[in-house]
Amino acid sequence: MKRISARHGLAGLTGIAVLALTACAAGDPLSADAADDAGSGSGVVIGSADFSESQLLATIYSLALQDAGVEVEEKFNIGSREVYIAAVQDGSIDLVPDYAGALLKYLDAESTVSSTEDVIAELGEVLPDDLVMLEASAAQDKDVLAVTRETAEKYGLETISDLQPVAGEISLGGPPEWKTRVNGVVGLEEVYGLTFKEFVSLDAGGPLTMAALTSGQVQAADVFSTDPAIAENDLVSLEDDKFLFAAENILPVVRADKVSDTITEVLNNVSAALTTEDLIAMNGRAATGESLENIATDWLTEAGVL
Repeated sequence: MKRISARHGLAGLTGIAVLALTACAAGDPLSADAADDAGSGSGVVIGSADFSESQLLATIYSLALQDAGVEVEEKFNIGSREVYIAAVQDGSIDLVPDYAGALLKYLDAESTVSSTEDVIAELGEVLPDDLVMLEASAAQDKDVLAVTRETAEKYGLETISDLQPVAGEISLGGPPEWKTRVNGVVGLEEVYGLTFKEFVSLDAGGPLTMAALTSGQVQAADVFSTDPAIAENDLVSLEDDKFLFAAENILPVVRADKVSDTITEVLNNVSAALTTEDLIAMNGRAATGESLENIATDWLTEAGVL
């Protein structure tokens, strides 16, 4: 297997933070030389976003496809959705794991649906012709607006709406792209009427965000619902009472001219087996620095996919 991946195993939370901050310095997985090789031959080029869970899912896809005899090239740690969806469309990569609700909001900022059934149906209507989504998994990883237990008790916070009278006193943390996303700062203002004291650009629900939230640098932050650090740090996930954050079932997005019966069958089997509880458990192992390849192999074996 040919690998052009920014992932070389995550050596603990510090390593993850360094990875998030230095990915560009370490080399662009979509460089001109790498792009020249993409899409050639009968193999498949798998990409991922720039956070651990996406890399883990991409690793699961990669190992499952290799086991089925598909030649795989990895180009992980590409960046945000704005970058990796464009990369699938321009042929730099062929396949990437994604999250249904966030992908829908990216393609249609005016979408207001929230249930899994409605999100998948609407996504099928707006997905560009050069992209194909395979079967969605029951597993979800949603954006969650989280606060510390101390902050929740201080302001009486249970729902996102409860932030309205105090948002001006609170700093909000999240990934840089959250500042302009509907399912981010824009939606929090338009749907909930929240104007925060400031927005602090951090990482995508990773160690920088957790450190900022638990240290008080920010008082509210975007984290992922499958992150075991929520429970470990006794954080409070505020109820999304106006349904800003839609269902986030995980699904593979494939360049249309790369779809095959083998790829479809293998990845649909992965989606059918994957659960939210599986993700939480695997993310917990990844946070200790364990190899993503080992974690993915264990899950694939236990789930009967390999």
